[in-house]
Amino acid sequence: MSANKGHNHHQIFDVSINLPPQIGSKCFDDDGRLKRTGTVWTASAHIITAVIGSGVLSLAWATAQLGWIAGPTVLLLFSFVTYYTSALLAACYRSGDPDTGKRNYTYMDAVRANLGGFQVKVCGAIQYMNLFGVAIGYTIAASTSLMAIEKSNCFHSKGDNSPCRVSSNPYMIAFGVVEIIFSQIPDFDQVWWLSIVAAIMSFTYSTIGLGLGIAKVTETRKIRGSLTGISIGTVTEMGTVTEMDKIWRSFQALGAIAFAYSYSLILIEIQDTIKSPPSEYKTMKKATLLSVVVTTLFYMFCGCFGYAAFGDLSPGNLLTGFGFYNPYWLLDIANAAIVIHLIGAYQVYCQPLFAFVEKTSKEWFPHSTLITKEIDIPIPGYNPYKLNLFRLVWRTIFVIITTIISMLMPFFNDVVGILGAFGFWPLTVYFPVEMYIVLKKIEKWSTNWICLQILSVTCLIISIAAAVGSFAGVVSDLKVYKPFKTSY
Repeated sequence: MSANKGHNHHQIFDVSINLPPQIGSKCFDDDGRLKRTGTVWTASAHIITAVIGSGVLSLAWATAQLGWIAGPTVLLLFSFVTYYTSALLAACYRSGDPDTGKRNYTYMDAVRANLGGFQVKVCGAIQYMNLFGVAIGYTIAASTSLMAIEKSNCFHSKGDNSPCRVSSNPYMIAFGVVEIIFSQIPDFDQVWWLSIVAAIMSFTYSTIGLGLGIAKVTETRKIRGSLTGISIGTVTEMGTVTEMDKIWRSFQALGAIAFAYSYSLILIEIQDTIKSPPSEYKTMKKATLLSVVVTTLFYMFCGCFGYAAFGDLSPGNLLTGFGFYNPYWLLDIANAAIVIHLIGAYQVYCQPLFAFVEKTSKEWFPHSTLITKEIDIPIPGYNPYKLNLFRLVWRTIFVIITTIISMLMPFFNDVVGILGAFGFWPLTVYFPVEMYIVLKKIEKWSTNWICLQILSVTCLIISIAAAVGSFAGVVSDLKVYKPFKTSY
């Protein structure tokens, strides 16, 4: 089921593809594949690229809901849990012996090797549902940034008090059209450069957001916010905050932070690029520690400086919620960087899903010419493009569905919270813990086993709270909302 997914990711992440051919078997690993060349540094770079995405933009808002004590504490707790469970997951890369056991190339392979049966199906369903959700989240985020560019230019030309109303629909449709074109790339292997571009972009906009937050704090010379977060009675865009709102919003903030930390999906694929000896597990542990530390520092800065700058009124999306108007060109650069990053990220996340559906269709209908036939379309100066009608139709429909859902529910924070809550517990905590227990043959009711189960159950409760909070957020947003008519 997941061989193709692994292959796709392997090609995206693997840096070792253009090695000079060496004589003898020195250039192959113990599984007959080309020798892996990844190091602590390349693995850390991949993780940081994967983690620091659009999730960082909602951290100031999340900190504002929780306050100066709980906000940074929750961020730290999530980083500890992520590091710990990632180390457990890294141990599952090889079955049996950590140095010579059979390799698992993808997350699903590891689940199949350790837990098997029904759990593999559950894991697959959660993974692919998550990828579908991410496509919706990215469409919303991209349109928000495009609207912010139009809005900041409007404020710049017409003055800060003009009513500059902007609709998100044209931008969502435009983003959808671009993704339809990109999604027709048959194999994502050739587009490794997109990953690099996306990484540069995510650092660009995160750093601009951080810089503007610091500038705002130095300019006003005061640190806003309170120890317990947004106070009851504060008037926000969505109305006055009641006691119930405060609870829901705190839960939703947990989801937003979980979303910012969820990258277990691709951890094993990254580990599959690391050379050995020393064993991949040791290298991966170091890389995970390094990247979790860097990411957490970065998140702390973005979350805390954003909160210090805006206090209770921290925007849901730091660069588009218009805490900042000037310098308008810098905001435009940051938002353009977000859009470019999201165009690439959308494909990186959706391609495994596309590959899975196409592979399954071929297995179910091996004789259908619609599914199997490829038509060569000549491109002057290049190899002919292989057009497959099924791929053309199904991927286009997929992008159209995600775009329509985004237009119906354009709430950045709620969607981020739901995705974080939905993916965090099963993929970051439950499966790594259960696989580790099987792998290390930890006995039931032993101290070790009980501690691992307590960790798992605690994270489950946090995930449920975050999901409930985010759904409550959607319900309250829907009260004041008309479908397809969003303008800011």
